[in-house]
Amino acid sequence: MAPRRVASPRSAKSFETAAHAESLLLRAVEQTSADGRSTRRHRHASGQMLGAIQGLLTVDVSDARWVVPATHALWIPPEVPHGLRSHGPFAGWSVYVSPEGSEALPAEPRIVAVTGLLREAVARAATWPETATALDASQTRLAGVILDEIAAAAPVALGLPMPSDERLLRIARALSNRPDDERRLDEWADWAGIAPRTLTRRFAEETGFSFTEWRQRVRLLRGLELLAAGKPVTTIALELGYDNVSAFIALFKRTFGVTPGKYGAL
Repeated sequence: MAPRRVASPRSAKSFETAAHAESLLLRAVEQTSADGRSTRRHRHASGQMLGAIQGLLTVDVSDARWVVPATHALWIPPEVPHGLRSHGPFAGWSVYVSPEGSEALPAEPRIVAVTGLLREAVARAATWPETATALDASQTRLAGVILDEIAAAAPVALGLPMPSDERLLRIARALSNRPDDERRLDEWADWAGIAPRTLTRRFAEETGFSFTEWRQRVRLLRGLELLAAGKPVTTIALELGYDNVSAFIALFKRTFGVTPGKYGAL
């Protein structure tokens, strides 16, 4: 696991400035904020990899929602709409890659595990002057290392695809807002004005998950947010609508490979 690093205020630069400065192959930024961070959906010509140094980020990208813990990062290709929200005080980083540099990187958004090499290289790049208009030889080599790490990173399933059918999207948004809503599939179908069999078939076609699996996933991702906020596992399970805390723990471990208690301690 990459070590956690809190950015020095002296090295903090503007995310907005870096995002719209495409003259360099790569720019990196680290920032901390006691007030948290939230951005409306936006897009820019640069590709972006973003991550949390501590805590958790929720990012809406195109038609999906992604949860980014401090051990992972999210790659967003150029011109892809996105917005984010931190849970608690913000400590995070971003790497902005020029449109030309992004051509060799993944064409679709993806969550990846952050290697120690990537994290240390980004931390070094974040100290480069914000006003730089060119990279010297050593900076160019380091930028190449960062791009190679992004290109080689395997995707990790921490996303939640949203359906495109307006009736299904209405259900998905309602469950995203209230993961503890215990209405049965037929009740949701009646609420949205769609036949239960059609709901079942189209949910799987449009998201890759069955309705039950999708609802479990939205609860688990909400559970990650609550863990980041420091809530006890039992409280989280009850808030998410689980009568049996053991069932929540078992599902969490089956999905993420560790129990909620161990995940919260990472």
